[in-house]
Amino acid sequence: MQHEERLRIWIEQGNVTIPQLFFQHYKSLGIQDLDAMLIMHMTAYASVGNHFPTPTDFASRMHLTENEVSMILQRLMQHGFLQISQNEDQHGVLHETFSLQSLWNRLLDHIAVVANEAEKKSQQNAEGEIFSLFEQEFGRFLSPMECESITMWLDEDGHSVEVIRAALKEAVLAQKISLRYIDRILFEWKKKNVRTMSDVERQTKSFRTVGIRPTQQQQKTVSVKRVPFYNWLEERD
Repeated sequence: MQHEERLRIWIEQGNVTIPQLFFQHYKSLGIQDLDAMLIMHMTAYASVGNHFPTPTDFASRMHLTENEVSMILQRLMQHGFLQISQNEDQHGVLHETFSLQSLWNRLLDHIAVVANEAEKKSQQNAEGEIFSLFEQEFGRFLSPMECESITMWLDEDGHSVEVIRAALKEAVLAQKISLRYIDRILFEWKKKNVRTMSDVERQTKSFRTVGIRPTQQQQKTVSVKRVPFYNWLEERD
């Protein structure tokens, strides 16, 4: 998706606004405080139709001289945050305008990188916790081979931490706590393209007999058999 399209969608949805994003991240982009304030004044001028405010306009609102404003504008352009473009009006007259599009593009790229890093860190923490969870349920430390098996489930088989945790829960409920049993569960789930927790719920429910509550008359003559757990090791194609 293009930067402009992403930006448009974010603004139209009303989830975040450019000033909010900007104030949260401008320091990380290397923008100084005075530069940031001038940028906000620039967007304020643009909102009322002044797309090319002069140094005099900025100086009238800020504790800066016109020369200091000019230096900031030059610095923003040198760092690629600000551009001057020409636009033609309906009468064919060219007008110069300030454009901050390059700044917003870099801001979105920076936010995407930050979000990606945060997601990776969260995933790493979750993967670390899964080993502790196995040790807790097994009541002992995992062997190097067991750790390698869990790592293979994550890296090679592509199972998510949530799905592995669900497989462990199945083993605990069935009182068959072993890596062999859990590996069999994951093998069957992968064969049936089970990837999300919704898939897990559908798969496990399909192997449980859900008893239908009988009427009082039926209760006298009919007993409802329930099969609470499914033995994954005994599945046959």
